[in-house]
Amino acid sequence: MLSRHAPSPKAVSSLSTRVLPSTAHAASRFPSSVSSAQQSRGLATVQDAPPPPKRTHFGGLKDQDRIFQNLYGHHGADLKSAKKYGDWYKTKEILLKGHDWIISEIKASGLRGRGGAGFPSGMKWSFMNFKDWDKDTKPRYLVVNADEGEPGTCKDREIMRKDPHKLIEGCLVAGRAMNCTAAYIYIRGEFYHEATVLQRAIQEAYKDGLIGKNACGSGYDFDVFLHRGMGAYVCGEETSLIESLEGKPGKPRLKPPFPASVGLFGCPSTVANVETIAVAPTICRRGANWFSSFGRERNSGTKLFCISGHVNNPCTVEEEMSIPLKELIEKHCGGVRGGWDNLKAIIPGGSSTPILPKSVCDDQLMDFDALKDSQSGLGTAAVIVMDKSTDVVRAISRLSHFYRHESCGQCTPCREGSKWTEQIMKRFEKGQGREREIDMLQELTKQVEGHTICALGEAFAWPIQGLIRHFRPELEARMKDYAEKHGGAALAGGWDHDASRQGKLISPGQ
Repeated sequence: MLSRHAPSPKAVSSLSTRVLPSTAHAASRFPSSVSSAQQSRGLATVQDAPPPPKRTHFGGLKDQDRIFQNLYGHHGADLKSAKKYGDWYKTKEILLKGHDWIISEIKASGLRGRGGAGFPSGMKWSFMNFKDWDKDTKPRYLVVNADEGEPGTCKDREIMRKDPHKLIEGCLVAGRAMNCTAAYIYIRGEFYHEATVLQRAIQEAYKDGLIGKNACGSGYDFDVFLHRGMGAYVCGEETSLIESLEGKPGKPRLKPPFPASVGLFGCPSTVANVETIAVAPTICRRGANWFSSFGRERNSGTKLFCISGHVNNPCTVEEEMSIPLKELIEKHCGGVRGGWDNLKAIIPGGSSTPILPKSVCDDQLMDFDALKDSQSGLGTAAVIVMDKSTDVVRAISRLSHFYRHESCGQCTPCREGSKWTEQIMKRFEKGQGREREIDMLQELTKQVEGHTICALGEAFAWPIQGLIRHFRPELEARMKDYAEKHGGAALAGGWDHDASRQGKLISPGQ
């Protein structure tokens, strides 16, 4: 029979210091390890299981784990087909769980913005639910950035063309998380077909009672509007997009105030990318742990990669984050044209991210942190592949022309800097320059970087910095060839070497 009385303190102390025979035998062989184990373990605990081994290889996403099941248009973009493939399933239950649950699920999933910046989405959405937000009588808006203008990027248009209901359902779920009254999808004006498909899907959702008054029967009212923009690269920046949506010229606003407090029509607003919004319902349905099981820590989830350029099969594909770049190209694109050894360079995340040479690409992982460590960026995950036939100087010069054309002219460093970089790159393309001018160009990009309202300053500075960092010998060789052909090196500023003898007025100190 068990004793009803508590054991004496002396008995407890003798119990707690008793060592099992097997432990004592181990202690004789490994005294230091066992003594520390005895100190950390209590009387009636079992030893903690070792943590699972860390994953070292990523990629090879299974079909059942793909969020965008209709990426290649194998079935219709209508509501009936969308429901057949899992869209609008138990959406009412997600809405009834409330904004706190949705935001905590998005935070736990580790979802980061898919538009380029990679800001944690759950945190961004939570900014809308500030203190006493429910006492504010103003309407609240979700603005979806469908103005896909980054050269090389073609993922959002695929979602709108093939899976429009994923985006509309995503607007509803994200809108509930931020307690919004309506969503505005700002679509690029050139996307005529995508706008038509999306508008048809919106009308189907209204007709079925999925959005509008009492959306999905949840008691939550939510409207979705499609707005066709006039189209400009700078309208991809959130405050510039808001300005354009209000009918003003698309020029970025000074921040603060941030859109979460003063956004569209002066009301609290959040601007988010199409892909970020479209994956939200699936994360809520399948769970944050499922989504965060893909990719490395801080870079979780699946991602749409769009690969173009010198590959055998250019495509947009959904893959696991942190997939090796080489595997992504070889597995989904049939490899580089002429084989991997024919590769010269890759722009990994859209035209505004710095270029990477083959030596870096061999072991490169495709996620935010790995590309940042390689002095580039994931951006929109638009991979532009260049083989050895590519003239990289001309390619970057062409990008300089694009960014000069797209500058809104509001900030002096960007307005003047983009013009200067275009002019210098045009000269470097021909070899007209001196080696010291390469350093001057590098310094010019550094003076622009970080000194503009929006990120267009960085967008035209980074490609040039990447070119100088990895392909400086090509620039120098071009200048040497020019000097040999013309009987002397060009003077700084692009003047001929004998310009003074021709009676031309040149810069002093030449």
